[in-house]
Amino acid sequence: MSVGLRAGIDVGGTFTDVILADNRGRLVIEKVLTTPSDPSIGAKQGVAAALERFGTELDMVQLAIHATTLVTNAIIERRGARTGMITTRGFRDILEIGGGTRYDIYDLFLPFPAPLVERRFRREVDERINTNGELLKPLDLDATMAELAVLADEGVESVAICFLHSYRSNAHEQEVLRLIRREFPQLEVSLSSDLSAQLGEYERFSTTVANAYVQPLMSRYLAELDTWLRGGRLLLMGSNGGTVSVSTARRWPITLIESGPAAGALAAADYSSRIGRSHVVSFDMGGTTAKICLIDDGIPSTSPDFEAARAERFKPGSGLPLQIPVINLIEIGAGGGSIARVNDLGLLKVGPTSAGADPGPSCYGRGGVHATVTDANLVLGYLDEHSFLGGAMVLDRRAAEAATAHDVAEPLGFGLVEAAWGVHEIVNETMAAAMRMHVAERNRDPRRYSMIAFGGAGPAHAVAVARKVGIREVIVPFGAGATSAYGLLIAAPVIDLGHTYVVEIGSADWAEIGSIYVDLERRATELLAETGVGPEDVRFERSVDVRYTGQAHQIPVPLAAANLAAYGETELREAFTRRYAELYSLLNPDFSVEALTWRLRATGPAQELRVVPTATSGTDGRAAAHRDVYFPGHGYVSTSVRQHHSLKPGETIRGPAIVEQRESTAVIGVSDSAAVDVALNLVIAVDGRNDG
Repeated sequence: MSVGLRAGIDVGGTFTDVILADNRGRLVIEKVLTTPSDPSIGAKQGVAAALERFGTELDMVQLAIHATTLVTNAIIERRGARTGMITTRGFRDILEIGGGTRYDIYDLFLPFPAPLVERRFRREVDERINTNGELLKPLDLDATMAELAVLADEGVESVAICFLHSYRSNAHEQEVLRLIRREFPQLEVSLSSDLSAQLGEYERFSTTVANAYVQPLMSRYLAELDTWLRGGRLLLMGSNGGTVSVSTARRWPITLIESGPAAGALAAADYSSRIGRSHVVSFDMGGTTAKICLIDDGIPSTSPDFEAARAERFKPGSGLPLQIPVINLIEIGAGGGSIARVNDLGLLKVGPTSAGADPGPSCYGRGGVHATVTDANLVLGYLDEHSFLGGAMVLDRRAAEAATAHDVAEPLGFGLVEAAWGVHEIVNETMAAAMRMHVAERNRDPRRYSMIAFGGAGPAHAVAVARKVGIREVIVPFGAGATSAYGLLIAAPVIDLGHTYVVEIGSADWAEIGSIYVDLERRATELLAETGVGPEDVRFERSVDVRYTGQAHQIPVPLAAANLAAYGETELREAFTRRYAELYSLLNPDFSVEALTWRLRATGPAQELRVVPTATSGTDGRAAAHRDVYFPGHGYVSTSVRQHHSLKPGETIRGPAIVEQRESTAVIGVSDSAAVDVALNLVIAVDGRNDG
């Protein structure tokens, strides 16, 4: 193959985005509706459409990097496999007892997500290992065999093996694994010591069960995609912003739960480095959700854990805890498909329920009847019915007006335009409130940040949201509607591993710590080899979770020394003190300090992507040069409509203006202005006045 192609495939809740790129810088973007019943159909359709525009065949795709919502949807919608659990006798109810905490102490009727494994499928066996990894009671293999037989007879497809203190010794879990491989080869199996060798039995059990729950579904899905690719390498985007092999994804599918949002944040981080912005907020608004992430010095903020399927969206502690590393972002139910309604109190609410891809907003003409954000944007003139997706999808303006009138205007006694603006303004305020909270919780000042706006709906709302939170610069990348797919194409292979060894740092056995890292590095190198990375190209970063002894929470502290044998209590305490002071200002110099989980990040070389913007990313030319667009305080204003692909570097655009790409539309307010940089990014200067 003289010119191999790379494909970035991002399956979202409403649209599937595909980018095809060759090594000469030519790039084609395609956006198609997601097929919720089988996301692989939409993915294949998107790739086929992009290949047709590229003028080539599937055989030319050498590498495909894929992000999917299948894992998170399976958990939220409870569409995973019938799952069993084998655990230490006396501990099967940990999934319901949880951490014993209440996320709202004043609510006597707190909802919690039900465990992913029914109680009758949680089976107990005799075994016990203590916190030092020492054997207290041998594993009863005969009883384990009998319990597995019960689960198999009940039609269980996947089993989670969760023994107490297996993070210190995995001997018993390995025994069960060998037993299953020999006697029950039809069962998928997840080991807690393999997936999450960390302290905290509830979190570790929850993570392992969630992995087992989605494992059969993801195994079938990935096998189908891998076969379809005809020999090209398929990689998956993990929630940590790195790619993994199909084999690793099938083994640890739960690590893909935030793959799409992670890819978007990764792309925004790359843009921030390219354009010289040290502090940015990525704002990714699609058809179903909006995602917000803080990025400092080109690095997205990260977290060693995540919470899925919250019973209360904005209340930490109300979901399923997962011990997986993730890019730290906030996700809210605000997208183009978010449904507007008037509640029983006569108040207008928008989202989090979405019309999704099927049937979609009313204006899609696919059977949707409810008013959505996209319908309101069409009424207000922010979208044009003939230039949506470059004219490939004609929107029904009359249907949008009818739905907005029926669901919003008539119940509130408003006019149509007033109702549409209310929908637009409320979803903007919802996203602005989430952004304020996300920034404030990290002790940051939004006025020091620029916003990078992308996703199909992001550029249409970005300026208004930025104005609300005090951000004065919004950057809309070329190809903004498929930015997450771009993030897939530049991602590096990454493996994150951890091992808990709890010790006061003055008593730490650095030889044992060194042996922990030798094992972690060996495992990570083997996993990266599956992505095509040689051992000579692997870069390691070490860190450890540290806290004052007795605290409930810990903070990650980098281990800068390459030779851990030369490291010691003084160096680690100094590093912890510096980091603790940065976060909390207060110090407790007389308190002892303990280390918990020793972490390793192994990274392979990042992908290079040279982009040559072409007219293939524009509309088909049928868009009007002007149209009437609504701005608060001004009413409908005759507004200039520009095509992003036709802009020239150095060009200035004064508001009001609309800048259309094939996959997204940017709205520039009346008092705002924009400049076009050398990479055709649209850099919008946001005026502080609230005039839209």
